[in-house]
Amino acid sequence: MKKVIFFDIDGTLIDCFGGIVDITPKVKEVIRAVQKNGDYVFIATGRPYALLSQNLLDFGFDGFILSNGAHVIINNETIYSETIDKEFISTLENELEKNNIQYILQGELYSYLKDKFDDFYAYYDKIGVSRKYLKGNYTLDEVEAHKVEMLCPDDKSMDICISLVKSNPECDYFSSINKRAVELYLKKNTKATAILKTIEYLNIPIENTYAFGDGKNDIEMLSVVGCGIAMGNASDEVKKYAKQVTDSVQNDGVAIGIEKYVI
Repeated sequence: MKKVIFFDIDGTLIDCFGGIVDITPKVKEVIRAVQKNGDYVFIATGRPYALLSQNLLDFGFDGFILSNGAHVIINNETIYSETIDKEFISTLENELEKNNIQYILQGELYSYLKDKFDDFYAYYDKIGVSRKYLKGNYTLDEVEAHKVEMLCPDDKSMDICISLVKSNPECDYFSSINKRAVELYLKKNTKATAILKTIEYLNIPIENTYAFGDGKNDIEMLSVVGCGIAMGNASDEVKKYAKQVTDSVQNDGVAIGIEKYVI
């Protein structure tokens, strides 16, 4: 029976701020061995399609779980896509503009980011994201958003963003202290729910599934698969939800984990 492995990106396969901007040769080699054996490898990330690096797109993954589970691609075909209500997006955008809070509306192919939001562009340039699928000039009529990310430089803006999320009972959020960001998403969509959709589509039993992750948005994913493997650089909170812990991203933890727990 075939196996499926799901990989988070940031802090798992790569570490842009730690100098690892692409999957290391060792990790590539081991993932290729998994594929050669006939097993599946998937990305499972909070990023939308537009924020995937060309290196990740070109690697040859069997599919992508994007925007924390709101968008699922298998063999270049979208099998699931759920977007946030446009009326709420309009209300959200108006409030964010009124409070001078930068934001990005993350869609299926394109993500929508106004030209004036320099902080976002500077960050994406730093981590090697192409602007190919970023639209600066758009109307809300063309936007189908899976997720919204908001930059919050101070406590006041953070409180505003969290309050906006809580105003919609269908939505929830992740917050990042270091990046001072709030990610708004539909509660019904998580990496875990997307994994269940994926393995149903592929007819793979849950006991043949594995996941590697390091962040809070990986907790449900690590919990739902047959064997959740936390990175060595993950927090203790994340590690307690994993069945195994591997080495850090800096030490090719994914390769070590695959060789020890999967192959």
